[in-house]
Amino acid sequence: MRLLVTGGAGFIGSNFIRYMLDKYPDYEIVNLDKLTYAGNLENLRDVEKDPRYSFVKGDICDAKWIDDLAKNVDAIINFAAESHVDRSIEDPQSFVVTDVLGTQNILEAVKNNKVERFLHISTDEVYGSIPEGRSSVETDPIEPNSPYSASKAGGDLLCRAYFETYGTPVMITRSSNNFGPYQYPEKLISLLTTNAIDGLPLTVYGDGLNVRDWIYVMDNCEGLDAVFHKGKIGEVYNIGGGNEKTNLEIVKQIVAETGAPDSLITYVDDRLGHDRRYSLDSTKAKALGWAPRRDFRDAMSETIRWYQENEAWWRPLK
Repeated sequence: MRLLVTGGAGFIGSNFIRYMLDKYPDYEIVNLDKLTYAGNLENLRDVEKDPRYSFVKGDICDAKWIDDLAKNVDAIINFAAESHVDRSIEDPQSFVVTDVLGTQNILEAVKNNKVERFLHISTDEVYGSIPEGRSSVETDPIEPNSPYSASKAGGDLLCRAYFETYGTPVMITRSSNNFGPYQYPEKLISLLTTNAIDGLPLTVYGDGLNVRDWIYVMDNCEGLDAVFHKGKIGEVYNIGGGNEKTNLEIVKQIVAETGAPDSLITYVDDRLGHDRRYSLDSTKAKALGWAPRRDFRDAMSETIRWYQENEAWWRPLK
């Protein structure tokens, strides 16, 4: 099978490419990435000479480019996205262009070239803030509250529309917050871990009690693999880690494991439109035979050690 992976030089995409090449010896992967600030070919240095892997620099917003690539692949998996909430608050338009119009370009290419399967990677943030006592299921209404989550919701709805209107073979996954190696140091765990190493402030929005469900990136990759191979066309699948933690809990583990002083924890004004809690019900994905395998604290410890031992990777990015 020949796969086109868009956004494959980013955090989740690069881990997914490495995972798929390792698991499926007969698969070929074409990695399309624009190489914006969060795309880094160093993430895939260990596979760049693999004859089954190739890289193409390009943008999903270029419809002709996507259409040409789609002519020679069996399936497309779309990780390409603008994905940082803070950046979306400052520049909403770039998120709409990539996450909505870029997704529509891929859908057109899938439809016009009879690509067998399209897996669109989305986020739990499209459900909005979830009250205590319940978790989001795939049939829940989507209620995004940031420009980022709204742009991802727009892409999701286009996928649904193309399936219903044209029968385009699309599936959607909505994952909870990922963490692990090769994450650009702007997200909570990667940013605060590298800040702790350097003795920089560990900023916490509001009271620090916003809750996120965390999943180790390789557990997520296994979930995406299960949906890609066993999922039903036209369906949405939640992929959650089942590890609901407050932001303050995350910061305190980073402090404990890096030896940074508590005095570095710095509370700042809350983020605009900051969702209080995310929580996913992953029953549907688990019915495919998948389940997260990594213990959260162990995976966190391993991730923190990775950043401690790989300063040469993240220092140029900061």
